[in-house]
Amino acid sequence: MIGEAFRKYLEEAIGSSNALVAFSAFDSPASVSVRKNPFKEGMCPEGREVPWCGHGRILPQRPQFTLDPHFHAGAYYVQDSSSMFVGHAFRELLKSIDVPSGRPVRVLDLCAAPGGKTTDIAASLREAFGDRFLLVSNEVMKARAGVLADNVALWGDPNVVVTSDDPSAFAALPGFFDIIVADVPCSGEGMFRKDEEAQRQWSEDNVALCAARQKRIVADVWPALATGGFFVYSTCTFNVYENDGNVRWISEELGAVPLYQEDALEPAGGVLKTELGYSLVPGHVEGEGQYCSALRKTSDVEFRQVKMKPQKPAAAKPAPLPKGLEQLVSVPVRIRQRGETVIAVPEIIASDLTLVEQPLHVLAAGCALGTLKGSTLVPDADLALSMMLAEDAFPYADVDLDTALAYLHRDAITLQDAPKGFVIIRYAGLPLGFVKNLGNRCNSLHPQSRRIRMDINRK
Repeated sequence: MIGEAFRKYLEEAIGSSNALVAFSAFDSPASVSVRKNPFKEGMCPEGREVPWCGHGRILPQRPQFTLDPHFHAGAYYVQDSSSMFVGHAFRELLKSIDVPSGRPVRVLDLCAAPGGKTTDIAASLREAFGDRFLLVSNEVMKARAGVLADNVALWGDPNVVVTSDDPSAFAALPGFFDIIVADVPCSGEGMFRKDEEAQRQWSEDNVALCAARQKRIVADVWPALATGGFFVYSTCTFNVYENDGNVRWISEELGAVPLYQEDALEPAGGVLKTELGYSLVPGHVEGEGQYCSALRKTSDVEFRQVKMKPQKPAAAKPAPLPKGLEQLVSVPVRIRQRGETVIAVPEIIASDLTLVEQPLHVLAAGCALGTLKGSTLVPDADLALSMMLAEDAFPYADVDLDTALAYLHRDAITLQDAPKGFVIIRYAGLPLGFVKNLGNRCNSLHPQSRRIRMDINRK
């Protein structure tokens, strides 16, 4: 399937001997890997540690993730081990970040769907800075943005804001972000082992088209990066034109210094060093293809607050909120109301979120507490999964595996010993979601969009 033109491109990128190893690996099976959520006490499938990610595991075989309640609770994320290298580069850059006191670290994950890199970045930020960070996770395609929002909700970090905007929209926030991560759309050479269609669609013309599109994306978002801020550039392809060539262009045309020389990003575990970055190639690593480089911005730009849009007068006065909503969460929050939905935004990111909301389309921020039905708050599934859920906010019902899967499948379940009213279904100590327990039956509050659709009979 692999043509001579692609062979030439790969040899140009990583050298003939390295390319020979890669060609032999394209016909071998792809590996399976997961990354543990360090802020949820759940079981993660066992495997060998990913060399550049302490929370990553390469599994001996692919389990049935759909039938694992820990997966649905956000205890781990299924992610290719090579793509975790972007998170490694990000963590190394955090060691040198210089953020003014009094505000959170501001990070943008520009091309974020389905959420692997976003959840990795969020965990790294929380480990390094506690709750003192804002992560804007963006996906321009609306359908993919919905998937991203769901995966962010499962992960449970309330400091992640999901947006759906073209990269050009971020120019309205000049100098706002301390770090921007851009895993840009590419020709997909690194996916050849998993996707034969990617092989069939590959062409030199498509490589040129992708390289030009990548330049446009980076140029559009570049004003949003602060002077001295870091830019992480990555693709899942190998060729020089979309990788080192674009990094050189960013450096020369936009004003930046590549950081490939620094020991902080020294490759490990079979990662190949290119002229301006790092290439992860099947046969040399166990994952799929990935390229990553990092730059520090040198061109001058300072953050200036965007002109606030005039607020439209409310069509009608919203219904009064139930008292005690702040007690449902474990951190200081600002309570918002969007229609009938009540949202809790961590106090530490509230001011920055107000700035972000002006030019951008925000799909999700903080945590949805629930929906108002008269004077009653019907709790939202996202609240059960959120890291900021207060331990004593609702009663729990601990269930076995069969009952957990039945709940996730939206089958009828009964809870013999649980109190009536809203109850959190919990498996192995991990919340899965809500039911309204009526005694003789339960009304499920598990979202239809997240239900298990396959047969849950494991026998």
